[in-house]
Amino acid sequence: MLVIAGRLTPADGPRLCEELAARLREAGGAEVICDVGGLAPPNLAAVDALARLRLTARRQGCRIRLTGAGRELRLLLDLVGLADLIQEVTPDGDHDPPDTSAPPGNVRPVATPSTHARRVGQRPE
Repeated sequence: MLVIAGRLTPADGPRLCEELAARLREAGGAEVICDVGGLAPPNLAAVDALARLRLTARRQGCRIRLTGAGRELRLLLDLVGLADLIQEVTPDGDHDPPDTSAPPGNVRPVATPSTHARRVGQRPE
């Protein structure tokens, strides 16, 4: 398990990737669990580091899953399309089933000028 805690800076991403790559070379495995419960506060440097960790794991033929992600980090990861990294892991190592309440690919309706105009009672141009 890789534990990430504290406030991350842009310099932390490459260091974490090197640490992950070294662990994977030594131990191997198909999946790495990354505990981000101590990450505070989540910021774009943390999102960047997690995206880089994902790429590093993929290059080693492995996948990465996050556990302990708080609401703010979940929202940031969803915003940048990385929400699939989050899958809670129980103490016995089992994974919670993925959340299927959102449409595939996190597709959400987008308000266009014509739908906005209808909402406020105006006709679209």
